[in-house]
Amino acid sequence: MDDPRVSPMIPRRAFLRAGAAGLGSIALRSLLAADDGATEAFGTHFAPKAKHIIFLHMLGGPSQVDLLDPKPALAKFAGKPMPDSILKDKQFAFVPKGAGALASPYKFTRHGESGAWFSELLPHLAKRADDLTVVRSMQTDEFNHGAGELFLHTGFGRLGRPTFGAWVSYGLGSLSDSLPTFVVLSTGANTAGNSAWGNGFLPSVHQGVKFRSGAEPVHFLANPGGVDADRQKSVIDGVSALNQLAFERYEDPEIATRIAQYEMAFRLQASGPELMQIENEPQHVLDLYGAKPNAAGYANLCLLARRMVERGVRYVQIMMTGWDHHTGIYGPGGLPRSCRNMDRPTAALIADLKQRGLLDDTLVIWTGEFGRTPMVQALSPQGFTQEPGRDHHKDGFSLILAGGGVRPGLTYGATDEFGFDPAENPMHVHDLHATALHLLGIDHKKLTFKHQGRNFRLTDVSGRVVKEILA
Repeated sequence: MDDPRVSPMIPRRAFLRAGAAGLGSIALRSLLAADDGATEAFGTHFAPKAKHIIFLHMLGGPSQVDLLDPKPALAKFAGKPMPDSILKDKQFAFVPKGAGALASPYKFTRHGESGAWFSELLPHLAKRADDLTVVRSMQTDEFNHGAGELFLHTGFGRLGRPTFGAWVSYGLGSLSDSLPTFVVLSTGANTAGNSAWGNGFLPSVHQGVKFRSGAEPVHFLANPGGVDADRQKSVIDGVSALNQLAFERYEDPEIATRIAQYEMAFRLQASGPELMQIENEPQHVLDLYGAKPNAAGYANLCLLARRMVERGVRYVQIMMTGWDHHTGIYGPGGLPRSCRNMDRPTAALIADLKQRGLLDDTLVIWTGEFGRTPMVQALSPQGFTQEPGRDHHKDGFSLILAGGGVRPGLTYGATDEFGFDPAENPMHVHDLHATALHLLGIDHKKLTFKHQGRNFRLTDVSGRVVKEILA
């Protein structure tokens, strides 16, 4: 081969920089800069309060009226149909006409100096009340799981749009040269599948990387038998050289992505297994989370999220299954079991981030794709079943925020006396995205990508920064 740029005597970085031209040069320069460590792909629009996001998605939709938004007025309608004026124009997935109100069987009390209300099902989070911001007036556009998951993560209820984490990766780039920018952890399957962490029409380098628990977080990360690190590195350099020639010829940014993926996979062979070794954590930290080495579960994932943020991962998305309570509002299974598995690790994550000085620049978001109805989802026309549940509800649910520049100890917004609609300070999913991007130093109206002839953004044509919840 006559081209001196592919000589083995020329360092890899010099070779790659020589090809940083053409339509894809911006993408390639960003990837090369990541080799030096921290980089910002486009930079912030103003000083950020947060550098990281940990997004805790409770798949199925937690019941706000049993956890964070007490509604004593439901007791007087218990088992009776709700007023027609309340149900007018409402959309539900399964609740039949005439379904009766279901008052929460759980006791609510105030906690902390803030006096925030928490259900008895959340004793550990209640102890962190003064570190949390509770929003009780959330709204979304979708009331079924697949579309709801997509809307929560992409701002759009159908396939094809980039997710929140992908937009953050596109806008800010990497903080680590040995770990992905956007990592996904999950306790099980979700309805929207990979699209809940996909890159949509953004370059594929920005899609979430799903990690598994265990020593090999990504499939096929380990070298084949008989292949040592030096030999593997020579293979990576050779493949990157060939990809670079293709990049020069076709000017396709996806080739730059391919180069970056090979390089990241090589670095992950060293950084990935160490990251997953939670047995190296002190016993008191494992006990705080309820985490167990070599076990699967939400507690381990929360501890891994802290370890990832500590090592520079920008966006960690945890998907916890088990919150679709069409039955099981009463204990000990169903909702109480989901809360037992979630409450302690989530509170531990916030406490651990705080004591390490990481909470100030890490925004934690805890939410479902929607909430649950104040009415019972009875399985027979006679009324309650042995295991009453609640249907999907998109018009007035609750979420929790912590750190990253939000006001601690604040309860924002309120729903009406039955928990159907916001009575004050409604906050839409688009507003959540706009506010979170603002905390990262990004103007949500300026973070755009041209696709099919027009500029798209995470917040579509909506969204406002909810300044009332900012610290």
